Amino acid sequence: MTDIRPYPTDDTVFGSSLTGGSIEPAYSGMTSFMRRRLSRNLEGVDAVVWGIPFDASISNRPGARFGPQAVRRVSAILCGDLQYLFHADSFENMMVVDYGDCSLDYGHNDRAPAQIEGQAAEILKSGAHLFSIGGDHFVTYPLLKAHAALYGPLALVMFDAHQDTWNDDGSRIDHGTFVGWTVREGLIDSERSIQIDVRTHAPETFGVSIIYAEDAHRLGVDGVVGKIKERVGPAQAYMTFDIDCLDPAFAPGTGTPVSGGLSSHEALMILRGLSDLGFGGGDVVEVAACL
Repeated sequence: MTDIRPYPTDDTVFGSSLTGGSIEPAYSGMTSFMRRRLSRNLEGVDAVVWGIPFDASISNRPGARFGPQAVRRVSAILCGDLQYLFHADSFENMMVVDYGDCSLDYGHNDRAPAQIEGQAAEILKSGAHLFSIGGDHFVTYPLLKAHAALYGPLALVMFDAHQDTWNDDGSRIDHGTFVGWTVREGLIDSERSIQIDVRTHAPETFGVSIIYAEDAHRLGVDGVVGKIKERVGPAQAYMTFDIDCLDPAFAPGTGTPVSGGLSSHEALMILRGLSDLGFGGGDVVEVAACL
């Protein structure tokens, strides 16, 4: 007799457990990040994935508001397998949910910073770690405010083609100025913070260490990992990964692509090497997509 239900479907809503992978075909079912349960019940949850569909501060090509949807769509193919380079199923023992998206009023972008910060703080109160999907890079600023309120000043580990330290009087909503704000407001410890794969020049560093792309290629993966660990040390850290840190050959779908960056393989190897740092949270931003 033919099994009329050979695979479970729509694990994102009807799955039986918050742990473990999914064997649902990647091309079917409702979308969530790597088939995690869509839920706002955070009891016992270890980590939360949260989308921030905001790109009103972009200075070049828009589309990062569609980043959370795009990342969720492509992530479906990864669930159910051991994750390459990490040799493990991330969800075997860790309870992770997809919390959905941040609630924002597109008619009042001036209110977005407080809305992002406030909703992030509500999630962090549960004790779960928060990993956010942007959105343009401005969203990291209110996210850092919420995390610093919990952990104190953080060591910022920032993968980016840009320093995002351009001059600002403190009144702009701008994806290219937020690092200066975080230093001035004491959200990050600049002496413990580092930017990796930078391929542009800004007038200020605000004391943040920089590994330029040419130096990253000379150092190699192990050398970059060593520099990051030396800089961060035992500090509580926050990672922000701007997808434009990758060379456009590997990630063309971003607002401000710059040639000469890391390959996807190099980035994965560096991330694996940082697994023993004390990350309190993180985000991936500037994934520009379209419907």
